[in-house]
Amino acid sequence: MKKTVVLFIIAALVLITTGLWIFSGHSEIKPAELISLGVIALVVVFALFVGYKRLTSVKKGEPAEDEMSKKVMHKTSSMSYYISLYWWLALMYFSDKLKFETHTIIGAGILGMAVIFAVCWFVYNFIGDRNE
Repeated sequence: MKKTVVLFIIAALVLITTGLWIFSGHSEIKPAELISLGVIALVVVFALFVGYKRLTSVKKGEPAEDEMSKKVMHKTSSMSYYISLYWWLALMYFSDKLKFETHTIIGAGILGMAVIFAVCWFVYNFIGDRNE
């Protein structure tokens, strides 16, 4: 239960800091910033979905972590790590050609890893593995 509350607090803090970032800027919002906002919104929605799922399971009296959720998390983490390696290789390849600043590339890499993890989690959680 404590982990679920912390999850909601972190999601709220991310939303607050993102709001401060948007409203503190005096210039117009660029397309690259819109992509960043979309990815941040996707990660926050994913966190809220996981928190809601945990709250409903606690209210039903189910354990927070069962064997299936551990197995899904294990498969998700291993597959997202594998895909993230190729994501970073692609970023390194395109960084020379596009001439972005280093902090932009690192930010894109971290946000990309979060999106890859969320997509892998949705695939393993709702579709499952072929042999199971």
